[in-house]
Amino acid sequence: MLDERDRKILSLLQEDASLSVGDLAEKVSLSISACSRRIQRLEESGYVARRIAVLDRDKMGVPTTVFALIKTAHHADDWIDIFRRVIADIPEIVEAHRLTGNYDYILKVVLPRVEHYDVIYKQIVRKVELFDVSASISMEVLKSGMALPVEYAR
Repeated sequence: MLDERDRKILSLLQEDASLSVGDLAEKVSLSISACSRRIQRLEESGYVARRIAVLDRDKMGVPTTVFALIKTAHHADDWIDIFRRVIADIPEIVEAHRLTGNYDYILKVVLPRVEHYDVIYKQIVRKVELFDVSASISMEVLKSGMALPVEYAR
């Protein structure tokens, strides 16, 4: 069971995973050893899946975002396995979701420029059959982040 200090630690780690244990301990009013034990427990119990660095997309040369909405006529496990492997091998595809509704999948694709989307599209359709693909270019990011709400964690 998590308490408010655990939730605060999780929230702080989401903001900056490079915070030292000493800084975290000070912010949650714990000793360094008590804070360290809590962090270890949170990691061992799976609340912290991994610690990563978030890179600046402009500096990495991929400022453009395209969302590809995909319809397929295939829903068998073997087709899905092939589709998963195909998109896993394309680093520009940073997220993929299976959907309800009119489309089966949505891909979030980061690109150096919008014209590069055709390269990614061709990489996919050469290896897996799709029924329909509709792409939308993101004009403006209104909210972005990876932080999850911590108040629901048990």
